[in-house]
Amino acid sequence: MMQYGEAFDKVARVVGLGYPGGPKVDKLAKEGQASIELPKTHFNGDTLDFSFSGIKTAVINISHKAPDINKANLCASFEKNVTETLMENVKKAIEKTNIKKVTLAGGVSANSYIREAFLQLEKESIKVYMPNLKLCTDNAAMIASAGYYNFISGKQDNLNLNAIPNLKL
Repeated sequence: MMQYGEAFDKVARVVGLGYPGGPKVDKLAKEGQASIELPKTHFNGDTLDFSFSGIKTAVINISHKAPDINKANLCASFEKNVTETLMENVKKAIEKTNIKKVTLAGGVSANSYIREAFLQLEKESIKVYMPNLKLCTDNAAMIASAGYYNFISGKQDNLNLNAIPNLKL
């Protein structure tokens, strides 16, 4: 999902909304219509990979070539496109693994469009877990919070982390 948040930040910057992009794109998108055709990346084969580099480039190009474009429509179109791409892969993963539970987390889990898309999975008997909006902050803050609660409960690592894999040949 990191790529998802980075895409929102880049689009926000390009259309002049500033940082952090997620909440600003979400807010402006609510004022627009998803009426602008944007590309979707599709990989060949049976993969769950996805990329938002093409759509980011398309938004950049549109913004530069048509500076008077309706930014609310551009944000709504972008938000719809990346969410549909993500949901296509989530649904493929559900089919491949037969899982019945999905968790949405991270800063982008605050996005109203993606939250609604994930909640639609419940119509297909998939249980969706997502944090309360006030807990949907930057991933670094969430990791720090988890570390804090582990620390105060006495859980500590032995600090023998090794970056070299322990391979048995």
